[in-house]
Order: sequence, then structure tokens, then C-alpha cells
Amino acid sequence: MKYLKELPSPEEMEHLSQKIPFETLKVNGHFHTPYSFSAFAEMKQIAETAVRENVKVLGINDFYVTDGYDEFYETALKHRLFPLFNIEAIALSKEQQTKGIRVNDPNNPGRVYFSGKGLDYPVSFSEKSRQLLEQVKKESQRQVADMISLLNGWLQTSGIDLSFTYEEIKRRYARHLVRERHIAQALRIALFEAAPTDADCKASLKKLYAGKDTGVDITDNAALENELRNRLLKAGGKAFVEEDEQAFLSVEEIRDIYLDGGGIPCYPVLLDDAKGNFTEFEENREEMCRYLKDRRIFCIELIPGRNRLETLEPFVRFFDRQGFVVTFGTEHNAPGLIPLTVTCKGDVPLTDYLQRVNYEGACVIAAHQYLRSRGEHGYVHAKSGEIQYPDRQKTISLGNAVIRKWTGLE
Repeated sequence: MKYLKELPSPEEMEHLSQKIPFETLKVNGHFHTPYSFSAFAEMKQIAETAVRENVKVLGINDFYVTDGYDEFYETALKHRLFPLFNIEAIALSKEQQTKGIRVNDPNNPGRVYFSGKGLDYPVSFSEKSRQLLEQVKKESQRQVADMISLLNGWLQTSGIDLSFTYEEIKRRYARHLVRERHIAQALRIALFEAAPTDADCKASLKKLYAGKDTGVDITDNAALENELRNRLLKAGGKAFVEEDEQAFLSVEEIRDIYLDGGGIPCYPVLLDDAKGNFTEFEENREEMCRYLKDRRIFCIELIPGRNRLETLEPFVRFFDRQGFVVTFGTEHNAPGLIPLTVTCKGDVPLTDYLQRVNYEGACVIAAHQYLRSRGEHGYVHAKSGEIQYPDRQKTISLGNAVIRKWTGLE
């Protein structure tokens, strides 16, 4: 991590951290880029949005890949934004699946979205970790290719003269991995290109939906892509392909891959849904806390735009008191641009407390990246995953100094 090696030594930085004032900066620690799927078309658009909104710390968080790290770093450097190098994967807990326990996927028991924070840059995985990641990426792309094949068959059955290939969708719409959302995007664009009028497009959609009308404004690209995905590519849809178990690793396996890459394992919290309900795993925060600690997972993240403020803040206070690193983001893993500034459901601003906790979490990850760049263990041990710096406030101060030195705000 050359850019952090250029900062002063840990001893100097520790001394500097006592002089640099602590003032909360705006952070978005979880967003996806075009290297997986993103509402943003380009990396520079992300940075320009951050500058416009005065967001100073950004965390890339693509599914399965770190291919965007170089462009992300160069873009962050150009705009004096502090980069956090993260990643995300989907695990499967067979025990929880068998028991019907939903974790942080509201529709699939046992399925677990799982992030890694503050990986090394440049990142380097062992051969074992690389092989495991390649295994799940290969299986995910096989599933996508099968979906495209089924979609082509259904288009033909529906009397719609359109067809797609995996290679075409990857070339036109994806950077590395093709995902369901890329298929929906390609289909939406092709439908509009083939239909002379909106009425013709609606007629095609009715055929695709087996005689049912669209339920969205077809000029709303994001809404239409979401509808295409939900009606055709999800369970029960004509192009749905069930994922094979080979597409998933266990939570423990993914945790060890993240540690191997220099990162901090992090559990993404779903919290309350639109009706105020919780998954079976998350409804008891005490049991959830014990489960995570038993697996040496000491970091959680949330996407507050999904959550009501009155639910979010007590939950965060509990895990903050338990010593967890807490970070927030916006995902941007769906069509439709929203601000990079993190807010709660209904665009309710974060309280001062939540903004501070979010920045403190970013500081811990920044300190972790800095220490790793110096050849030291970061916040967690790269083998055991145990916390190496029990004085969290001292780690936060170091991270604050690292961020402010890097961004020129010291």
C-alpha cells in the first residue's frame, strides 16, 4: 500500500494524532461500482458526487472482485478522498438454512451477505483463497449464462424477436462479472429499441409477463429494470435459475479469505424491513452479538436508507457499547441514483451520534490499512481474526490522523 507508506512512521503518526483535532467527516463506507453493478456509470462520477456532497471517505464494496481497486485509488487520489478497500460475497449457513432461519437475506434462509473491510492495496490472496473465490465466481457466471439462455427461450415463446448472449451483455454492460441486474438492463434497453412507441413497449411487456400488465411507469428506467428482474429472473420467473450450493462458501471460509487479504470481516445488518419486521437472526441482538463474536467477527455495517432512525440508533448504540466497529453506506447496487450522503429511511438525516460512530468506524479501518501497509498486524490479526488493539479510542485517533494527513485536512 505505497500511498500509506509515504505517511510518517507509526510513532510519528501516534504523536501527530494527539495534536490533530477530531472532527467528524462524512463517510460512505459501502457502495458498488461498475465492476460489479452500480447506479453509477463511471468511477469518476462517484468521486465527483462525493466532492459535491462533501463526503471525504469512500469505501468501494464490489461483489467478489477487487478489479476496481486501481481505478478507485487513482480517482480518490485525484480528488483527495480517502479510499477504503472493501469487498462483498454471499455465504451459506447450511445449519441456518435447514432450520429456516433468515439471516440478512429476507427471502432465503441461511444465505448471508458478508463484507470484508480495509483489505490490503494492492491486495494479495493465497492460492487457496484465490481458488475458492474463482470457484464461486465461476459458478455465479454459469448461473447467469443459464438465465440468459432461459430468457432467450421465453422471448421466442412470447413472440418477441430479441435474443442475448452472455458475451454481448458482458461487453456492453458489465466490467467483470455479469449479474442479474445487467440482464434486466440489457432487456429494458432492447425492448425500447425494438418498440416504436410506448404502447408497443407495454404490449411486449404484457407478452413477457404472460398476459399481465406492467405495474410501473415504463419511462422510469430503474423501476422497469427492477420489475423485469423481479418478474422474470427471481424465483417463479420464466428465466429463474436456482443457485447451486457450489456458488456459496461458508461464513467461516469467507471470513478466512478476508483475513488472508488483509481485511476486517464485517457483517452487513439488514435490520427492519418496510413493515418493521426483522429476520430470525437479527431479532435478538444479544444472541446475534454472541454469534458474531464466537466467529471472530467484530465489525458490522448498515445501509441506513433501509432503516427507520428510531430503530437504527438503539441498535447501533448496543453494538457500539459491545466494542464493534460500525460503518454505514448506501450500496448503490440498484438502478436509480441517490445521494452518496448517508441518511435513514425517508431521507431522515443521521443524528450527530450516528455520524460520529460512522466516522469512527472509518477511522479504525483507515488505521488498519495504515498499519498493514507498514508490515504490522492491523486492527485484527491476519490469522486468528482477534482484535490486536483493544484501546479502540487510540486506534480511532490514529485513523483520524491518517485520513486527515492523506486528504490534506490536518
